[in-house]
Parts: sequence; structure tokens; C-alpha cells
Amino acid sequence: MAEVLSQSQIDALLAAAREGGSQSLSQQKEEKKYQKYDFRSPRKYTKERLKMLNGVFENYGKVLNTRINGLVHATSEVEVDTVDEQRYYEFSNALVDGEVVSLAFLKLNGEREETPVILVTSPTIMVSMMDRLMGGNGDVEDDLPSDYSYTDLDLVLYQNLMREFVAIMGGSWENYIQLDFEFGRVEANPTLVQLIGMEETVVLVSIDIKFPNCSGRFDICLPDPVLNKIFVEITKGSAVPRKDVEDHSETIYSHIQSSDLEIVAELGRTRVSLRDVYELNVGDVIDMNMKKDSPVMLRIGGRKWFSGLMGSHEKRLAVKIQEVYNDPEGGIKQEDGQ
Repeated sequence: MAEVLSQSQIDALLAAAREGGSQSLSQQKEEKKYQKYDFRSPRKYTKERLKMLNGVFENYGKVLNTRINGLVHATSEVEVDTVDEQRYYEFSNALVDGEVVSLAFLKLNGEREETPVILVTSPTIMVSMMDRLMGGNGDVEDDLPSDYSYTDLDLVLYQNLMREFVAIMGGSWENYIQLDFEFGRVEANPTLVQLIGMEETVVLVSIDIKFPNCSGRFDICLPDPVLNKIFVEITKGSAVPRKDVEDHSETIYSHIQSSDLEIVAELGRTRVSLRDVYELNVGDVIDMNMKKDSPVMLRIGGRKWFSGLMGSHEKRLAVKIQEVYNDPEGGIKQEDGQ
């Protein structure tokens, strides 16, 4: 079947014809972009979990925005850019020599998690905030290198700022769970310290921080052991404990007593091939492999409830019940072979 052209494609062809050139429709179509998936390293977190983390850190971004504005007395914009799952070596390889990172530790139920949460802030935004703390306007040189070397005074200010950022991180989880994050220390050269296993799964939250005269990124690396403990506690908290309730079984039974139920009288069961069924005719006899005086089984909802003998009552076929299998008083009797 020939491809039907859209109006925009027709207009493009006519325009190309007027100009004396030709265009292929394949060139008109935008090339689709696909994200590579590593089957050797399957994803641990579902889209729902990542969406939940995105919502948590959007709340954190709002609180962080207010805290930054109060600390440096300047208007800023804080927005979550991406929440992505990756391996720790991908995050570690992106760090440059001399880059400063901060370590924070999860405190859950009074216990401190050993695996740290890693926070990295771009030098541009940190130098701007430190300049504002010292009374400046926060102006930063355009050629500030990514491996900017912090002075001892810079590191003290850096640490004080990160303490403030970490202190408010636990509050963003309050819709799901009560937890806290404790500031640990600052690492001036994280590439020389083995913080997390290189193959460990992490979730990287990238946050954009913008001032009128500069902008930068604030990255939060959440290792799998930390997130796993948080999600386990959230799952425990979401399970509603079962409470003792009043027994209404008699009331329910009284309401359903007038309900109609279908009772099936089963004469017997047998197996035949599809060929035999296809060749059956009027007058053929099917062997039920049962004696003629064998009891008839009465089933309700597919379950065996009674057994009895076939007979007649008021000139109609009937079954006289001999045994009860589902007895409310004495329990349920098991069928032979079941």
C-alpha cells in the first residue's frame, strides 16, 4: 500500500520542486533516539520507584530553595533535572581529580547506615554562594575550572553549607517515612577513597541551582543499600495491621439465605477421546464406569456437598440425600482420592 503523505510533507515537496531540488521523505523524518540497555546489568528500580524518588526530591528542592535564599540573601531557582539509575563507576568516572564531595549518612530508627550518600556541588555555584556569604555579589569568573582548588577557608564554608543541605534532606521523605540524614565529612579527593563498590547500583539525582549571575549543579548519589533499607521500611509502614473486628457472620448468613444456588446432580465421570465424541450417534451408550446403584453426587459451586440415591418424587426425578460432605457443624469431609 502506498504511503499517504501528510499536508506538511506535500508542502515540503512542492517547495523543493519550485527551488529545483528534491528531498526524500526519509530525510524529512526525525531520527528516533533510543537509549541503550545493558542486559548484563538489569535495572533494579521500576519507573514507579524512580517517579516516587523524583517527587521526594522535588519537595527537597523547594525546601532547599528557601534555605539557600535565607543563607546567602539572594534569589535562586532550584529544580530537579534528572533521577537516573546507574552503576557507581559511571558516577565515579565523571568525578575529576581534586573535586570535593560531601558524605552524609542515613539514620533510620536510631541506627546509622554505614554506606554513605555522596553529594557533589559544582565549583561555580559553591564559589558564588561562598562569595555571597562573605558579603560579595556572587560573581564568578567565566573560566572557573571544574577542578578548582579550594582554600582552607573555602573548605570551612563549603562544609557549613553542606551541613545545611543535609540537615533538611530527611524532611522531604515525611510523606512516606520518618528518617534523618547526618552530615559526615568532606573529601577533597574522592578518587583516592573507596567509598562504594564500583559495580554497586546507585540512583543519581541531579538538581539545577540558578542565580541571576550564575548557575550550577548539585548531584546526590544514593547507593542501593541505603535506598533498599528505606523502601523496606516504607513497605512495612504501608502494611495496615489487622484489627479485631466484631463477628457479623450470622448477620451475613441471614441475608444470603434467600439467595438462589444451582445444584448439579452428577451421575458419574468418564474420559473419551475427541474422535469418539465426534462419532457419537443417537442410541450409543457411554460407559460411566459406575454401578447402577452407585450414589449420585450433588455439587454446589463445583464442590461436592451431598451424596444420595436417584429416585422419583411426585412423578419427577429426584435425589434422596444420604450424606453431607460440607457440614457447618462437623467440618468438611474429604472425598476419596482427593
